[in-house]
Amino acid sequence: MAISLQKGQKISLSKDNAGLSKVVIGLGWDEVQQKRGFFAPKPQAIDCDASAILLQNGHFVDKTDVVYFGNLRHKSGTVQHMGDNLTGAGDGDDEQIIVDLASIPAQYDKIVLVVNIYQALQRNQHFGMIQNAFIRLVDARNNNEMCRYNLTEDYSGMTAMIFGEVYKHNGEWKFSAIGQGTTDAGIGELVNRFV
Repeated sequence: MAISLQKGQKISLSKDNAGLSKVVIGLGWDEVQQKRGFFAPKPQAIDCDASAILLQNGHFVDKTDVVYFGNLRHKSGTVQHMGDNLTGAGDGDDEQIIVDLASIPAQYDKIVLVVNIYQALQRNQHFGMIQNAFIRLVDARNNNEMCRYNLTEDYSGMTAMIFGEVYKHNGEWKFSAIGQGTTDAGIGELVNRFV
């Protein structure tokens, strides 16, 4: 049975899942149906992009340490983005990132999971137009969902979101539910938060 997390809650992944190696991090969201006038143009679909930022001693040190739609696989081969979903339509995960926790090079101690809205400023879009956003962690061995964090706040005006982070503490992998909205324009600005 998956553990449902609240904002700010932390959970050990290693402790309750002996021998855990690979996790699938699923991120999902739906667009809020906009009311529009009869002659109003159809609004552009909101394209959310999930990314994983790998940190060393809590800091971002190299541009190759971000895994996103433009760099689907980390140089170590241990973090892989499964591809860009342009609309968020349909049930289940919209984007997935697979992390091989057992093989991550020792210098990396944290993976920050972020989602930003592609061209949010140009398209006048924000997370207030998104609903049912979630992040979940699944044990790749058996597809068991270990934990899920549903983002329930109103994030109007926010163009990006720090969903959560997987981090190593005393040799144990843990997950922290963050749910922090930001006004960063894109992945470049998000990454700069961790330099």
